[in-house]
Amino acid sequence: MQPPTSLTLFGGPHMRVGCPKEIKTQEFRVGLTPESAQELARAGHEVFMETGAGLGIGADDALYVKSGATILPDAKSVFEAGELIVKVKEPQLSECAMLRPEQTLFTYLHLAPDPKQAEALMQSRATAIAYETVTDASGGLPLLKPMSEVAGRMAIQVGANFLEKSHGGRGVLMGGVPGVRPADVVILGAGTAGYNAAQVAVGMRARVTVFDKNLLKLEQLDREFNGRLETVYSTRAAVEDAVREADVVIGAVLVVGGSAPKLVTRDMLKTMRPGAVLVDISIDQGGCFETSHATTHNDPVFEVDGILHYCVANMPGAVARTSAFALNNATLPFTLALANKGTRRALLEDRHLANGLNVHDGAIAHEAVARDLAKPFARPAWLTPQ
Repeated sequence: MQPPTSLTLFGGPHMRVGCPKEIKTQEFRVGLTPESAQELARAGHEVFMETGAGLGIGADDALYVKSGATILPDAKSVFEAGELIVKVKEPQLSECAMLRPEQTLFTYLHLAPDPKQAEALMQSRATAIAYETVTDASGGLPLLKPMSEVAGRMAIQVGANFLEKSHGGRGVLMGGVPGVRPADVVILGAGTAGYNAAQVAVGMRARVTVFDKNLLKLEQLDREFNGRLETVYSTRAAVEDAVREADVVIGAVLVVGGSAPKLVTRDMLKTMRPGAVLVDISIDQGGCFETSHATTHNDPVFEVDGILHYCVANMPGAVARTSAFALNNATLPFTLALANKGTRRALLEDRHLANGLNVHDGAIAHEAVARDLAKPFARPAWLTPQ
């Protein structure tokens, strides 16, 4: 096999696309589904899959071979073969060490609360494009949206589960029964995750209150749900009052590229009912509860002052098949653009994809990420308008 060249930056007749198996704890998603691998192969690109990479979504190696991919025995082989590396979760430090300057990494990064990963990516001098900061014409985040939809819907399932007394909760049924009031669910954030959490919570007949500072989003929710939930403009005092009475609090706030604001403080926990549940969807960006720290599917919950905290940093990994296909539906057009054009041309021709650039040539290339990491912000000269 010939060593990879710098086609990943400058484009060429074909690209070598590598997809390793995810190694984050209990992460079963895969960066390329067989259908995505087939689309890349049909476009003339070579696709290299690590053996077993798709087993978590029910796709074995034979299915990938049928799709036109080559199976390699381990992650090292994939990183050596690939010019464009496509993943799901942020690279672990062992993966960062396998990256090279001529490579492009396309995956979720969530760098703001993770200085060790940021430093490792800078040292690799690879180009790293983050799904979560790619934008669209309406100002949305198209590659974050599908996982926010999954996490929002899961959050209510999780909250209902841990409200059960056997799991340490208050022993409250989410929807109540005739004569007994349902659970009080507070949702902080009316974006994609918060909206999807509200859909499920209302469907389960909970009493739902959604907070946001965006009045337009609150108006849209009010119209759509026709009085079946309450909307409240988010102030500290209003959040304090709501949290005090809440059975479940869903943290679903987002600052693009930056760390999440801490909306629920340690002092607020002391006013809550013992056995209430906090679900922190924002944990990938550092969490929006002061007492949050990242957990895993193996050990998802911890208790602070009698309040249960669910802070799993890869929630959608639990429903890997649904999540992987939803994610690939969104990422495939961008993956094809990077493979077809090379990174530099793809970024130059699509400012929304260019907003995904987080690390390049040893520097942080996204302003919000640089600010939160207290690192210099350095956009590539070739990407900066003259």
